[in-house]
Amino acid sequence: MQNIGKVKSIKGNIVEIEFIGDAPNVHDVFVLDDDHSVKIEVYASSSPTAFFCLVLNKVEKLYRGALVVNTGEPIKVPVGEGTLGRVIDIFGTPQDSKGVPLENIETRNIFARFVGFDEIVAPKELLETGIKAIDFFAPILKGGKVGLFGGAGVGKTVLLTEIINNVVILGKKDAVSVFAGIGERVREGHELYEVLADSNVLPSVALIYGQMGKNPVVRLRTALAGVSMAEYFRDKMHRNVLFFVDNVYRFAQAGNELATLMSTIPSEDGYQATLSSEMAHFHERLVSTNSGSITSIEAVYVQSDDVSDYAVQSIFPFLDSTVVLSRPIYQEGRFPAIDFLSSTSSALNPEVVGERHYKVLLEAQAILKKAASLDRMVSLVGESELSYEDQMVYKRAKIIKNYMTQDFSVMAQQTGREGKYVKLVDVVSDMEDIVSGKHDKHAPEPFLYVATAKELS
Repeated sequence: MQNIGKVKSIKGNIVEIEFIGDAPNVHDVFVLDDDHSVKIEVYASSSPTAFFCLVLNKVEKLYRGALVVNTGEPIKVPVGEGTLGRVIDIFGTPQDSKGVPLENIETRNIFARFVGFDEIVAPKELLETGIKAIDFFAPILKGGKVGLFGGAGVGKTVLLTEIINNVVILGKKDAVSVFAGIGERVREGHELYEVLADSNVLPSVALIYGQMGKNPVVRLRTALAGVSMAEYFRDKMHRNVLFFVDNVYRFAQAGNELATLMSTIPSEDGYQATLSSEMAHFHERLVSTNSGSITSIEAVYVQSDDVSDYAVQSIFPFLDSTVVLSRPIYQEGRFPAIDFLSSTSSALNPEVVGERHYKVLLEAQAILKKAASLDRMVSLVGESELSYEDQMVYKRAKIIKNYMTQDFSVMAQQTGREGKYVKLVDVVSDMEDIVSGKHDKHAPEPFLYVATAKELS
């Protein structure tokens, strides 16, 4: 009797279960007594004898008074070599067209322990992406975390896919990749699968999807399942892992949906009071150790283009690099639509990027800030009314903005232009020439979508 519970109430994907005998552990998975395909996870207590539980699937088969049986285990996800080249869900069910189930494969608890401070290795090496704006203004640390922030339709997924193309496909480094699709469209997941398959790198990538049409419990747990898969490659196989997430905001949103059904008191902006701890549980496991590294690259949807949104703000503290996409820049036709002054990285210090890069970066930021302060005046009286010095600053800012545009390989079919991978050393050299005035004789327009300044000569 200590493993038996009875369904007390049902509200969406939340069921309240009263337990007969000993209370279960949090995260224990129960199955319906008369249908073991129905899975329910214990989430939190609602009274001394009852618990709120999350229905992982088939809510329509539940009814009040139904008996459930404790399996005594939490959710476990398949891990290891057998997951490479496959698309699965949190239950380990294949979602690709291969038709071969994952059998005799090791599984791992998605609620794993945190890594101790003495085991963590601080990242200090740069991971070059070949994307000029990111490598120069917000460089990514190997073993660090980077967030790609932007509203709907400004290019987050395109930017994430281009990073995958440049680092995984072109780089062909000795690393495995894990992609967690959380609450995004099936179309995007299918397109990524086709790109990886056509590029012959699918055998080194594991994909786990909890797409937009799935219930909020699946979307919430897909994030932790993806982390568990990445941790296994790092800890047991001693590999360097690239962990891609699209989209972390949907992880926060799924938790909010469930918290609303449990009638918990909301926190800022109406989000669940547990949002900060949920984000911490997700991000604090994505660290590098002596066994291997996990480099996390996360797309983050910014609701209504409001970066001050509490869910977005809860992600910032865990990141080493932040890349902010701007709608006004997108509408100007400059891609990637990165806001250079809002984007930053902890790698931007002389010890990591080098003295030359750091010095040129400060000069470029100073020019962009000065130009931003002149925008209002230019809109009123025109650029010709500025002083000669201000005109030069304003022109250099335009050149910098245009130079940082870039054609992407993943968009070649739409744009008709071949994608370009640009080395960081070339970007720093070109930017040094721009800020020093060597290109003042050129108009800003020819710098649009060039790879390097050499194309102008």
